[in-house]
Amino acid sequence: MTKRRRKWFVAGLVIAALLIGIAVPVYKTAIRSSREKTLRANLLALRNVIDQYTADRKRAPQTLQDLVDAGYFRKLPLDPVTNSDSTWEPVMATVAILPGKTDRGIVDVHSGSNSTSSDKTPYRSW
Repeated sequence: MTKRRRKWFVAGLVIAALLIGIAVPVYKTAIRSSREKTLRANLLALRNVIDQYTADRKRAPQTLQDLVDAGYFRKLPLDPVTNSDSTWEPVMATVAILPGKTDRGIVDVHSGSNSTSSDKTPYRSW
């Protein structure tokens, strides 16, 4: 390889390295943003179904699997941060079913991830 070709080769490698150095962080940011949007959507769906189950059945679900067994979901949505449907953290509490009637069961759900979101809040607090 001639000296001139070597210079062009090295220049090409430097340009490629710079482009990769720019593209990788952008890619990682896009993936994180997508996971966070999916997490928000899945939490909203779970919370809506918990409320609907409670209203329809006049009792709160005892497990998230109750939502699947009752036909509200075909299967539990994935937590996109943990990439699992078994890491959801249900919140148990007493809920008013009817005037004068309460039941203890799931009233909310959170991600089971220990990670922090792009806005610096723990996913568990969403």
